[in-house]
Amino acid sequence: MDIKDLDTHSFIPGLSVDNVIFGFHNNQLKVLLLQCKDQKHWMLPGGYILRDEAVDSAAERVLLDRTGLKKVFLQQFSVFGDPSRSKERLTKGLMKSMDLDLELNKWFLQRFITIGYYALVEFEKVTPVPDPLSVSCEWFEIDQLPPLIFDHKLIITDALTAMRQHLHFQPIGLNLLPASFPLKSLQSIYETILGKKLDRPNFNRKMLSLGILEKKEKQFTGAAHKAPFLYSFRKKEYYKLLKEGIGEAF
Repeated sequence: MDIKDLDTHSFIPGLSVDNVIFGFHNNQLKVLLLQCKDQKHWMLPGGYILRDEAVDSAAERVLLDRTGLKKVFLQQFSVFGDPSRSKERLTKGLMKSMDLDLELNKWFLQRFITIGYYALVEFEKVTPVPDPLSVSCEWFEIDQLPPLIFDHKLIITDALTAMRQHLHFQPIGLNLLPASFPLKSLQSIYETILGKKLDRPNFNRKMLSLGILEKKEKQFTGAAHKAPFLYSFRKKEYYKLLKEGIGEAF
């Protein structure tokens, strides 16, 4: 869809959603960004909420429309409403080459409050596709971000903090690991997200106590010494803890 065809009357004025999509692979943590058409700035996959649409549904629709990603579990984590977040000078700069009519100009120049969502995916298993409003859609390492519009760097920082906090009451790894895996692979995911080393015996004891892992008879064949056992997730118990929480984990 061309931005000139945007029907602003269909959306709630002054309200948007922004999605922070974290990608994990081989102990790397990245974030998915769209390049603006001015080719100088990058942005999160964000958009507007339809008047008759649930906010969670809007976040899913916007993510699909802007990146092609679907069936991603999005977690709402914060609201960003600083009056200065939508800088008029930058907004005008982004709109300069779009040749918009007066009504669209007014829409984009209004103050926006945005609702933040985050998700964690295996970035080798997804293929993001930029929407017509963007030049490209790429993964960036967390500590090597390009120039971002508005307060999107803050949104990413807060999303990472929220995801780390949520590790204390939400299990992760179901969509990031193969069907069977050694416990050290699950620990590597937690360590990468938390940015610190974890004590292996304590980690193993905690994870096994949750009742979400099933021990396999087959052992891991890639070990140099004593081969560790393989495990798989019990999906029913996993999703139950995802809703109810697991208490303090680490």
